[in-house]
Amino acid sequence: MRGNRQEKEAEDRPLERIYCLSGCTAVGKTELALQWAEREGAEIVNCDSLLFYRGMDIGTAKPTAAERARVPHHLIDFLEPSEPMDIGRFVEAAIASIREIQGCGRKALVTGGSGFYLKAFFAPVIDAVSVSEATVERVRALMETGLEPAVSELRRLNPEGLDGLDAANPRRVAKALERCLESGQTLLELKAAFAAQTNALVEAPKSLCILEREKEELNERIGQRVSIMLDAGLVAEVQSLLERGIERNPSACNAIGYRETIAYLRDEYDLEALAEKIATNTRRLAKKQRTWFRGQLPETGQRLDLTGGREVELDELFDR
Repeated sequence: MRGNRQEKEAEDRPLERIYCLSGCTAVGKTELALQWAEREGAEIVNCDSLLFYRGMDIGTAKPTAAERARVPHHLIDFLEPSEPMDIGRFVEAAIASIREIQGCGRKALVTGGSGFYLKAFFAPVIDAVSVSEATVERVRALMETGLEPAVSELRRLNPEGLDGLDAANPRRVAKALERCLESGQTLLELKAAFAAQTNALVEAPKSLCILEREKEELNERIGQRVSIMLDAGLVAEVQSLLERGIERNPSACNAIGYRETIAYLRDEYDLEALAEKIATNTRRLAKKQRTWFRGQLPETGQRLDLTGGREVELDELFDR
């Protein structure tokens, strides 16, 4: 009984400060994260949604075995490429990993460029409504003859208004109606309940640092990274992943670097075109990441520009 009580107390104990280091793909997160973690006695918690998967190594620029030997890493290589992952599962796994790290008297350093997963450390990102298949079918049947019946039902359930919902967007109408039907709540009530959510990640004190580079320099680094990936055997990696069922997981097989290589293996274009397509799509991703980091993460975080090979002192990463 005593052991169970101690375990429950540990689960309920607030998390200590979490350190978050992020930035666009290819900006230079890995080495700085390793250096800071080595100096501070920290362990790294992965926040890149593709590093969860075993075998997705080259196309994700996953930390090498040598790099992972320098600092313990968590939430890397714990899923098969065919296995889906969602944000709710990530939050639970991140809390468990950070409790384990801090329970050993070490610091937790979260690093990665997946903005939605990173945002989960600062604010609620999912609500508690679990929509049943029966409700999904009910809404689907209602929308078979067009959008208007679903919008009318949504307005009936929300006499105070639709809270700015785009009533011309079928997907958003369907999702809103499903959640209202399942929960018995209006959109305004659901919004308030969502805002009131909390968890150990959101409540924990955090220090945030976003690494940046000028667009031209980052684009050049992306091109170099793509060349390195192809030379390192990206095509062979994707061939192996196809045999392991990566196409059963849309998030994995549609990831940049993987979807283009799958198309190449189907003879849709040559190797030169493959390199250019991966680089172009990665640059577009970096642009989206920059926008996300500016609009979705706390403005109080550190922003460090690495342009021109600027040497960064480790003390600059986080406020003490």
